[in-house]
Amino acid sequence: MNSVYITSIGKFLPGSPVSNDEIEDYLGKIGGKSSKTKRIILEKNQIQYRYYAMDKEQKSLYTNAEMAALAIRDALERNENVAAHDIGFLATGTTRADLLLPGFASMVHAEADLPVMEIASHSGLCASGMQALKSAYLHIKSGEHDAAISCASEFLSREFKHTKFEAQGVCSNSRVPFDTDFLRFMLSDGAGAAILQKTPSAKGLSLRIEWIDNKSYANQYDVCMYSGMSKEDGIHSWLDYASIHEAADHGALNLKQDVRLVNEITKVGSNRFLELVEEGRIDPKAVDWLVCHYSSHFFKEEILRLLELGGVTIPEEKWFTNLYTKGNTASASIYIMLEELLNSGHLSLGEQVLCIVPESGRFQTSIMLLTVVGSSSEVH
Repeated sequence: MNSVYITSIGKFLPGSPVSNDEIEDYLGKIGGKSSKTKRIILEKNQIQYRYYAMDKEQKSLYTNAEMAALAIRDALERNENVAAHDIGFLATGTTRADLLLPGFASMVHAEADLPVMEIASHSGLCASGMQALKSAYLHIKSGEHDAAISCASEFLSREFKHTKFEAQGVCSNSRVPFDTDFLRFMLSDGAGAAILQKTPSAKGLSLRIEWIDNKSYANQYDVCMYSGMSKEDGIHSWLDYASIHEAADHGALNLKQDVRLVNEITKVGSNRFLELVEEGRIDPKAVDWLVCHYSSHFFKEEILRLLELGGVTIPEEKWFTNLYTKGNTASASIYIMLEELLNSGHLSLGEQVLCIVPESGRFQTSIMLLTVVGSSSEVH
């Protein structure tokens, strides 16, 4: 079995940073009224800036696939080891592709102008980016391919256009249900991509993947973050409504989060972390960087508390995030964080980087351990 290295990481963030005061300039005010939950949500998540792939007229400036392709291009330009024609496998992750069909990987493959290759589409929420990464990792590890690309991209701002909600009967009083409204001030757009190879980069630093652990707890929990149904109507799928128009009018196509369940995500992630410590796969004292995707500052404090209750402490100075300046880009967040960590000179040879991506869809958690290594000659 081959060792597997992330030899470069690229990103794409559309437009200019959008401040908290500008959010509704882009998303619009529903019924001409500013959201009453905006201030509370922003105080909790502490996000200061985010990026949107549409302008203030709510015109899309890119497709989701285009943003993924631009992140791939950035990763390739940063990589002196490999060219596009060397890539044998592409794995993608996203929350909402541009099209219902075909798969997102097909659209990204074409947009990125890559050669004929094997592809795999992973759809879902935050964990889909890590699922794509593990898919690429296993293809390299098994020897199926020598080089692969894993990427994730999100265009979530267009989910929250004011015109979309104003057309829905469920929002006829110009009030959007909280389970959707608070997400308008949580999510943003962007893409990230990683190139994986069986040898480290000839120059600079690479990240050796020690292992990736993905676990689903859907057998233990109800759906928490979702789109395509309405819990209030008791209808299991938007396809079961009499028409697409009726499904939309009832808000079944909106992106929602069950706020009664969402706090379970910190328990699921912390419990799996502690299990891996007990199994000897994680040594908390050996961790130099903890890269944790949390959607809100509120959850960081809860994770710290739960880990301490489990007898584990990772000092806050070892935590790395750019949530507050890059926003919550869901499945792409782990790539965008690792891109900054790797390309901004933070890392040193031999350091361990532990990555955690919890997902509240129907609850799963992804944990990955990386080691910072040097060039091929240094490794061998």
